[in-house]
Amino acid sequence: MSGEKKLPIVYISRTDSFSACHRLHSNALTEEENRRVFGKCNNPNGHGHNYKVEVTVRGPVDPSTGMVMNISDLKTCMEKAFMSTLDHKNLDMDLDYFKDKVSTAENIAVYIWERMTEQLLPGLLYEVKVHETEKNVSIYRGDVSA
Repeated sequence: MSGEKKLPIVYISRTDSFSACHRLHSNALTEEENRRVFGKCNNPNGHGHNYKVEVTVRGPVDPSTGMVMNISDLKTCMEKAFMSTLDHKNLDMDLDYFKDKVSTAENIAVYIWERMTEQLLPGLLYEVKVHETEKNVSIYRGDVSA
């Protein structure tokens, strides 16, 4: 052992919310397939949600501050990374990211993850949780298929 004191690893989360509209529609499917797969969520005029997003970071507790990260800094990162670009937007029309991706909660979670990694130190981001409704939640931890 090197004699270095091991620091506790703690997870901290911050929750925020935004309102946005979208239409579940895939360019890879026919109109009929889109209606069958997405049902009423394929409405040509779209529909809206009040999304709740929970961002969790993970890291050692700094002995001098007692924090993994200043929660105010996490709030600022979230605002810069995604709140300002998603809130009160039409996801499909206002964000290039969703031009070729279906704006599902799953893809929104990936979008937020990618933007948050641009704001945080490498390895700090642990999880992004997107609550599309009270009953529907998508969770992304940066995993990709082989």
